[in-house]
Amino acid sequence: MFTSPRNPTIRHIRRLQRSARHRRETGEFVVEGLRLVEEAQLAGWLPDTLLFTEGLGERGEAVLERFREQGVEPAQVAEHVMLAAADTQTPQGLLAVLPIRTQPLPAAPTFLLVLDGVRDPGNLGAILRTAAAAGVEGVLLAPGSADPYQPKAVRAGMGAHFRLAVQTADWPEIEALVAGMQVYLADAAAEMPYTTADLAGPLALVIGGEAHGTGPEITGLHPTGLHIPMPGGIESLNAAVAAGILMFEVVRQREKRLKIED
Repeated sequence: MFTSPRNPTIRHIRRLQRSARHRRETGEFVVEGLRLVEEAQLAGWLPDTLLFTEGLGERGEAVLERFREQGVEPAQVAEHVMLAAADTQTPQGLLAVLPIRTQPLPAAPTFLLVLDGVRDPGNLGAILRTAAAAGVEGVLLAPGSADPYQPKAVRAGMGAHFRLAVQTADWPEIEALVAGMQVYLADAAAEMPYTTADLAGPLALVIGGEAHGTGPEITGLHPTGLHIPMPGGIESLNAAVAAGILMFEVVRQREKRLKIED
């Protein structure tokens, strides 16, 4: 049992929680809580380190046992040690250090999401969760976006990281990946309402950050602007909300087209 917060493993985990640079250098990130650790397990991700405290309950013990069968040996820690390792104020008794795995994009994607300047980790995580639910095939993070493996982003993603291809890319890479696709940009100043656009074909949606929107590099994608009507007179929507509205309009239009074709 680990009984000291000064244990090298615990110190390493604390650095992973706090430092994007340490996450990049080690290729690891941290997930906390039974639900997220179980999501990782169901998706086939094996932890490099797995910590638990006493009293996990039947479901938690089953997760530990499945990991043991896969060759992962959990380490029990005292509650004050888990508190030192965790990013949350009330740890749930289970914490895993996972390898960062960049999942591949499809050879010919039909639904991509480009995030430009989304710097709030909570918003980023919420967008990733919605993207996974909407069947987005890949999320491209432009320079200046939040780290998707920041603890708040991981929690808000609710397991999306284990199912969704999330890639940090520079602008030439993004331009190459969306080549041949229709690119739409969420833009409150655009003339076209999102409901009048044809979103049933291969496309990439671009969402900018709330504070400054998209940068000048977006012009290289030659996007078509779409706006979300807001009769209440509010100037703009939260980036995660706007992204969700647009992504599920894609879902609606594609399901409608499939019904017509059937």
